[in-house]
Amino acid sequence: MRSPRGSVLLADDEEGILKTLGRALREEGHDVTATSSASEAQRLLSERSFDVFVVDNRMPGRTGLEIIRDLAAAVPEGERPQVLMMTAHATVENAIEAMKLGAYDYLQKPFEVDELLVAVRRALEHQSLSRQNRYLLSEREEDFDHYGIVGRSRAVEELLRKIELVARSKSTVLITGETGTGKELVARAVHARSAQHEMPLIKVNCAAIPEALLESELFGHVKGAFTGATANRRGRFALADGGTIFLDEIGTLALPVQSKLLRVLQEREFEPVGSERTVSVDVRVIAATNRDLRAMVAEGRFQEDLFYRLSVISVELPPLRERPEDIPLLVEHFVRKHAQRVGRRIDGVEPAALERLAAYRWPGNVRELENAIERAVVLASGTAIDAASISMLEPPPAAAGAGLLSARLHENVEWAEQGSVRRALRQANGVKKDAAEVLGISQRALSYYLGKYKIE
Repeated sequence: MRSPRGSVLLADDEEGILKTLGRALREEGHDVTATSSASEAQRLLSERSFDVFVVDNRMPGRTGLEIIRDLAAAVPEGERPQVLMMTAHATVENAIEAMKLGAYDYLQKPFEVDELLVAVRRALEHQSLSRQNRYLLSEREEDFDHYGIVGRSRAVEELLRKIELVARSKSTVLITGETGTGKELVARAVHARSAQHEMPLIKVNCAAIPEALLESELFGHVKGAFTGATANRRGRFALADGGTIFLDEIGTLALPVQSKLLRVLQEREFEPVGSERTVSVDVRVIAATNRDLRAMVAEGRFQEDLFYRLSVISVELPPLRERPEDIPLLVEHFVRKHAQRVGRRIDGVEPAALERLAAYRWPGNVRELENAIERAVVLASGTAIDAASISMLEPPPAAAGAGLLSARLHENVEWAEQGSVRRALRQANGVKKDAAEVLGISQRALSYYLGKYKIE
């Protein structure tokens, strides 16, 4: 199993120790910043995020405990580095005080280099588990706070009111809207507010399952029903019995599967593939699509009866460009979410960056905005997201037409990013520092793009 790697700030007033420990940590693959100055260590902690802070307690000017105390007062617990205290003057009182202030471990000099490497490894593992736990807890909290649906626009307020009304019934719901508008969030919210909220919510992405396997996936199969069916298997409808099944990308269903789904909606029963036994289920169906099902009905590609069965209650989600007043709230939400997930300290978004985000049309809607913020959190060189952090955010080439742009947005953005990076490298004759200046981004951001697109 690969050991965790992280960014380490190493502070000790003895140059020999700095060199020895720094070299050992770098050989383990860690990104090490070393300083012999207590004030410099404090400055670095205020400007950058580190995974681990290794500090000697006896340093000129300030003790390690004093630095840790300031860190605990200034930085929320979830955003602090894991602290390892080193000292040649260990006392029980110092150890207890360090632990109270949030230190992960305490090393008494002299110690073997391997002891520090093990302590750093364990600190990173502890940090990773803590981040996962906080992230899961925050997601759980979203379930009780509009279920992750963020916004104060009239469109969002009307959507939340409709969710409350829809959740009270067991009628089938059809959620429509462009890609990335949050259809799954709405399905989760309807289930969470329903009388069946303690029963399972089973999600199925119809577009992600091969057509030959979709019927078996939905309705199950018996042993020997087809090649590879070596045992009986319950389908998603059986798993959702008593609860809710969410059928995303419903417009991709083949006509034969549409017929079987229509029967389930009408009679609440089906036969698993290869079986003559009828299975009855009590399941609420929520379906979603970004396609025009009415047009597909007219073209003979979607059954009319199924369309009407699915759309007993229709919920249409507005595109993000029709509720731009929600963009600042969404940005704040995603910054907090992804900064917490990766353990970075991000205090906010600079006005120029927010202006750029608000001016963009977001053809990929909320999902595209979240992706942009996640990337900006990773690439931010300081504790705030600036315009440079989102400098690669450009509309894709206009000649392709609006429909094609939306469908190929991801490919177009990546194409633009790669082209910009390659041109900058050529202009800078391969010097990364100069290329970063040409692009108006940090060297760290450039390294991210070089790795992402495997550019050497």
